[in-house]
Amino acid sequence: MNWEFTFLDWIQQTLRCTFLDWIMPIISLFGDGGVFWIIVTLGLLICKRTRRYGVVSAIALILCLCVGNMLLKPLFARIRPFDVQSSVELLVTAPKDYSFPSGHTQAAFAVAVSLCIWKKRVGIPVLLFACLIAFSRMYLYVHYPTDILGGMISGTLFAFAGNIIANNFIYGEKQQPGKELKAS
Repeated sequence: MNWEFTFLDWIQQTLRCTFLDWIMPIISLFGDGGVFWIIVTLGLLICKRTRRYGVVSAIALILCLCVGNMLLKPLFARIRPFDVQSSVELLVTAPKDYSFPSGHTQAAFAVAVSLCIWKKRVGIPVLLFACLIAFSRMYLYVHYPTDILGGMISGTLFAFAGNIIANNFIYGEKQQPGKELKAS
């Protein structure tokens, strides 16, 4: 855990500036409660052409909630970095839940990877935005780097699980690797 504080402190000492102090809390807001990602998913569900990937995204977000927030966070019960290094000035309201995995990162990657599965041209910009959200959580000193990594990995796995569940159990089609199914 020592290297994680070294990295977080490097961010604070090297990158912290007035502009980032203003923009990082705004970027982080896009992950609060998963509301933004739920809205994106609802948008996908409304349009017939994207509905299948809205279903994939919805399943991935449900897995984030059930497995990530309700199972993994209490299981690991990892306290947040600002609780250990109390001298750091927080730019956001202190989160009250546990740290691992990062729920903001997990939800962002779940939806972004779901979109990448559907259409890389759409998913890659969203994936870059998800990376920005993930970085904001470290900049704001509310997550350790391994929380972010855990959120990236689990969000990605939940997106692929959502795709498998949707294809095999909802749409009844087995998808072959590398071959895109047509949206319903």
